[in-house]
Amino acid sequence: MPPSTPVSRSKTAALSRILDLVPRGYQRYTSGTIRADKAERLAHKFHARYAIGATPAQRLVRKQRGDANALLVLYWPENAETVHWLLLATEGKGLEQENWLSVTSKSRLTWLGYELVRYPTRGRTSWTWRRPKSEMAEHHLTLASLTGQRNESALKAWLERLAHQPGFHGVRQQTWRLYQESHRRGFTGPLPVIYYVQKISHGEPMQLTAS
Repeated sequence: MPPSTPVSRSKTAALSRILDLVPRGYQRYTSGTIRADKAERLAHKFHARYAIGATPAQRLVRKQRGDANALLVLYWPENAETVHWLLLATEGKGLEQENWLSVTSKSRLTWLGYELVRYPTRGRTSWTWRRPKSEMAEHHLTLASLTGQRNESALKAWLERLAHQPGFHGVRQQTWRLYQESHRRGFTGPLPVIYYVQKISHGEPMQLTAS
């Protein structure tokens, strides 16, 4: 099969791909945006430089040589003019050409409006996405405003929007806390079911060349 990299059309697919890769050692990253008409060229360049389309067997050989392995995450909605990209890599040689950061640093990876965090579960550490503190502060202000106006229809619509944001563990926890706060502030209506991320495809494959 020719080398390829998936193109994620939704935020959930793109963010899920990162959650699948980080526990496997892909914990160095660099990111950016690019015009849609140049995105394929960028993917080809990364394949030529970092073999982002390598097979599992080729990745094993690279690891044995001490070379880093890399994978590309593309968030490219249909008809979008701008593509968001994030390149993830393992430890190893050959990463000198980019400004790499670490997902374990105090400055958390924030991408597509969400920040990557670790949390304990069943005696081990897992990764999840959550809304940044600044966004949560805005949500609490919105909640206070809507409950203060006693506008239950507007509040219900706002809660529905929260429920359908990418349903990762961290986001779901934050949404539930906002639900609890809405009840404390007097909301008596039914609470929307919070969306839960199931296993989904990371996207459709884009074929790559090394030229």
